[in-house]
Order: sequence, then structure tokens, then C-alpha cells
Amino acid sequence: MRRVRPGTAGRGSAERALTSVAAGAGYADGDMDEGPSDESKANGERQPRLWHVTLSVSGPPAPLPEIRRGLEQLAHDHPFLLTSRYADDHAEIRYWEEARDLHDAAAVALRLWGEHRQSAQLPPWEIVGLEVIDRDTYHQRVAEGYGPPPAAPVGVHPF
Repeated sequence: MRRVRPGTAGRGSAERALTSVAAGAGYADGDMDEGPSDESKANGERQPRLWHVTLSVSGPPAPLPEIRRGLEQLAHDHPFLLTSRYADDHAEIRYWEEARDLHDAAAVALRLWGEHRQSAQLPPWEIVGLEVIDRDTYHQRVAEGYGPPPAAPVGVHPF
């Protein structure tokens, strides 16, 4: 599995800063081949798809500067993150994940906080919510006005 961030195709690894991405930017029809090829259909292979992930964590209050620094470190180490919002006792992380199916995307998301808690010095909070939706559902929700709030401004911000 490979994590992706909208608009990063073809960029060198030196580019790590988060940039603002309007809903749907970089994912217009035809920009990415999400569907399986005729050959992979014949072989029964599953091709990776993009999934929009919202991970919610919560726990005992922690100093806001430490939370912000931890989330910024996570975003620096893993530039696939779109946006993080935080308060002293909870945070929300949103990003795109490339995976074969929802189960794979959810498994990666459920490991994200725990695996990076020490390296990014994140608070010892637990995961309290997870939403994983496919790209089409994300864009349908946004178009109908009831989707997740736009991921702008991109980056790490207080609630």
C-alpha cells in the first residue's frame, strides 16, 4: 500500500510541504486511473483505489503546543496528511489512502496513531472514530453539500 496526497504525482521526494487542495482538485475524471484494466480484470486482481480517511482520537488533556508540534511532525514525516485539527483533549486527521479495498485502508488508518505516537511524540490518546469512504462517495457528499468540511486550510489547525 502507498499513501498519496492530492497533487503529488511526479514530484520529487524533496517536496514535503502541505499545500492547499480544493475539493476534487487533482482528481478530475480521467486524472487518475482507478478502474482495473482489462488484463487485471481477467486475472482477478484488485487495483488500488483512493479512500478518504478521517481518524478521530481523544484522551486526557495535553498542552496545546505539544499536540500541535506532534501533529506537525506527523505531517512532516508523512506528507500524505491533508489536514489535522486539534483541541487539548481530541484531534482529527484527514488524508487520502491508496489501498485495494476498504479493509486495507481501515487497517492502515487504525495503525497510524499507535505506530507514530512515539516518533512524533503524540499524546497517549485512543482512536474514538474512523470513517473511510471511497473517492466517488467523498465527491458526491461534497457536491451535495453534506460531506466533510473542505480540507482547507490544509495543515495543522486548532478546532
